[in-house]
Amino acid sequence: MKGCTDLYLLSTIACELSKCLTEDELTMLGVNLTALGDMLTVLATRREICEKMKQDE
Repeated sequence: MKGCTDLYLLSTIACELSKCLTEDELTMLGVNLTALGDMLTVLATRREICEKMKQDE
């Protein structure tokens, strides 16, 4: 059950946020966090590809 601690923590954070944010605020936060995750994935991928290209030179 490796990684379940992270899932439990994220679930707890989501539940706590839902108690104090409106539906619109929750939606905006979700969209913004999704965008952040996508941007971080792009940056990590670019970094990996650039490192591989440097090694191939």
